Amino acid sequence: MASGKNLQGKKFVSQGEVKKMDPMQRARFLAYEQPRKSIAESLLITKKRLKEHALRVPQGPQGHIPDPEQERQTKVVGQLKAAEARNRIHLMRVRYQSMRYTGPDPSESPMSRYDRNQPTRNHRSNPCCFCWCCCCSCFWNEDRNRRRRLSRDTKLEAVSHCEVCTKPSSDEVHSWSHSFEKLMKNPAGRNLFREFLRTEYSEENMLFWLACEELKKDNGKHSVEEKARIIYEDYISILSPKEVSLDSRVREVINRRMQDPSSHTFDDAQLQIYTLMHRDSYPRFLNSGIYKALLQNISRSSSES
Repeated sequence: MASGKNLQGKKFVSQGEVKKMDPMQRARFLAYEQPRKSIAESLLITKKRLKEHALRVPQGPQGHIPDPEQERQTKVVGQLKAAEARNRIHLMRVRYQSMRYTGPDPSESPMSRYDRNQPTRNHRSNPCCFCWCCCCSCFWNEDRNRRRRLSRDTKLEAVSHCEVCTKPSSDEVHSWSHSFEKLMKNPAGRNLFREFLRTEYSEENMLFWLACEELKKDNGKHSVEEKARIIYEDYISILSPKEVSLDSRVREVINRRMQDPSSHTFDDAQLQIYTLMHRDSYPRFLNSGIYKALLQNISRSSSES
């Protein structure tokens, strides 16, 4: 390799001259050796092409070229994590409600049960700051639950209790096993299905669906806004113990519509809960003891008559 000059005007050193250097000088020279003319020109051409490509292709916020497939996978992973978190919260609520309805654990010792039932000191002096699970007994949670119960009892009393209905006929009861739509259109069917949902700790799905039906019948702007706010606080808010399971897309739509509520604010959420009850709870309802007992009573009464 002959001596020459690179693009910066510095002199190239031949291989023979490099071999004649002492080890320290040779190592320092090789560490800072300038590339040859052909290599330097190739590097300049490559840098120029990269700049032109960067100007043509839109880049992300950190200078990386966005990959649609990677963005889709990231979005799916985020949705799965959110669904897992909602399932965990729902499981915590189911366990808490089962403990509240079934009473204390029989395997628990009487002394530990006595200690647990004793009032603790400084109960109102150190309230917790994150009562999102609604199982805390601090005074902030108590006041919020008291206001929610008063609001729900006074403004949604007709929805909270069972609907007034007549005794269903044998044909109607049998038709419920063939059509979920007929079951939901019949007040007696809705009451029976609601009793079944209560045993699975998912009664809030039927209550939310009924509340949306009541909202659609209202035409007053002020009353619609008030009922929409109550429905949001009772069934959509993550702080509510009766929160229904909705995906992120439907929640974003509801949050936008709540800026100007109407009687159709919760249409997407109502359809999603209706589909959830149809696909998930309805098949188990047909095999439940509640529905089978009603079929036996209907068949017995029809045979006796």
